[in-house]
Amino acid sequence: MTETFDALTRLVGAGDVVVLSGAGLSTESGIPDYRGPSGAARRHTPMTYQAFTRDPVARRRYWARSHLGWRMIARAAPNDGHRAVARLQRAGLLGGIITQNVDGLHTAAGATGVIELHGRLDEVTCLDCGNLTSRDELDRRLTEANPGFDARVAHVNPDGDVDLPDEAVARFRTVDCGICGAGMLKPDVVFFGETVPAPRVADCFAWVERARALVVLGSSLTVMSGRRFVLRAARLGIPVAIVNQGPTRGDGYASLTLDAPLGATLTALADRVAAGPVPAAAV
Repeated sequence: MTETFDALTRLVGAGDVVVLSGAGLSTESGIPDYRGPSGAARRHTPMTYQAFTRDPVARRRYWARSHLGWRMIARAAPNDGHRAVARLQRAGLLGGIITQNVDGLHTAAGATGVIELHGRLDEVTCLDCGNLTSRDELDRRLTEANPGFDARVAHVNPDGDVDLPDEAVARFRTVDCGICGAGMLKPDVVFFGETVPAPRVADCFAWVERARALVVLGSSLTVMSGRRFVLRAARLGIPVAIVNQGPTRGDGYASLTLDAPLGATLTALADRVAAGPVPAAAV
């Protein structure tokens, strides 16, 4: 492991690195991931875009659960891993940060110019008029529309909702867009079955293609949304490093893989390289 960490240090220390982060980076902030050690996907089926837009019952269930879950997500704070990535960026070693997460914790930790591939939970869009509003404003409106709705929350899911019994969902009231008056509101995130906006994907590909290395942090790379960037880097001969707890679907394309806790590993990495460039070496 020491030898692999040293190789990672040389790779990142040489600069021009693009980071691709996933849910595993946020688990130390109390937000579970889908497929890592917390294994949320084994017991939770995420909302699909088709169900949300076509089924009023499914949409009410989502908002009832998400109304409670959002309060836990909103309280989440950046962890050592997020802060280490921000340090690497400030040291001029990163050519870009792409995240599959929707929690906004990279930005909260001080990182700038982050491409949030799947959007952000703290913003809400109207599917009719297209206006964006803050999740805090929607939280206020939903609270007013549902006085006394205080179902007990024991566990928050990776996409920001919680498990609730049907009787609690049945008494929940949703609200429409406060700007156009009747539009369907949706968190400004990419649901399963929905397509990431093409310009956003193009920007990510451009970053990867200009990079000297791609470093994946806390992603199982199970879905193509993130794995495609690993495939592009590998096809172009750009070294790929993966730091994750557990195997990933990108391991076969990586120059190095490190199975280790993200917070401690990235802090040690930033301590080692943020003071100045480290000579590159083959990995």
